[in-house]
Amino acid sequence: MLDDLFACLRLATAPAEIEVLQNGIWQQWLASGDVALDKELEAGMRAMQAGDHTLAIQHFTRLIQLNPDFSEAWNKRATAYYLRGEYRASLADIAETLQREPRHFGALWGKASILQQLNEFRLALQVLSRLARICPHLPGLQEQQARPARAVGRGRPLRAGHSRR
Repeated sequence: MLDDLFACLRLATAPAEIEVLQNGIWQQWLASGDVALDKELEAGMRAMQAGDHTLAIQHFTRLIQLNPDFSEAWNKRATAYYLRGEYRASLADIAETLQREPRHFGALWGKASILQQLNEFRLALQVLSRLARICPHLPGLQEQQARPARAVGRGRPLRAGHSRR
């Protein structure tokens, strides 16, 4: 089912359609298949929403210890680290997320944002190009590509499948 959703996402052009497909993918990612793990994930997400990033990280760390293959546990912990300003720790968890789910558009978006904040514009462009291959018509993607493209002197954003080396 996930592969079908991603195939549709790659072809989708309407923002509403893209949002529906992404929501379907998120539902798949958020389901661990284990009630206890799902409750731990929910507790971590509630802590993160409440601004208690340390508690959220503790919940997500427990999830990772219990099921290291659960990509969304890594992604949520990456988000909590990011919100705490710990960009290197966030990038490390994003790498773990992408190792388990290379199409994780949320992790890719987050990685590109962090890389831009660290002035790693070439790397950010590479990540955004990868994201464009997954969802070429993602709302906001071209704007997100514009800043690092200007910073590396390319002048315009990369589009899916195009490389300017």
